[in-house]
Amino acid sequence: MIVKIYTTPICVYCKAAKQLFNEHNIQYQEINVIEDRNALNEMVARSGQLGVPVIEIDNNIVVGFNKPKIMELLNLK
Repeated sequence: MIVKIYTTPICVYCKAAKQLFNEHNIQYQEINVIEDRNALNEMVARSGQLGVPVIEIDNNIVVGFNKPKIMELLNLK
């Protein structure tokens, strides 16, 4: 499973998503869109959104901290 999270340092919902991943031992790649403008452009192109978090789970995009959808895509209960 490939998990990416596009974040900013001050995003509360990004922190919540990362905490969820950590609690379930889910490996993820964190991409700070403040520091990486190319990643920001990629995030917007993939999601159509400028806000974070944008979470990609095996090519499925979740905008925001939609815990039920994230849990479903991660096959967690």
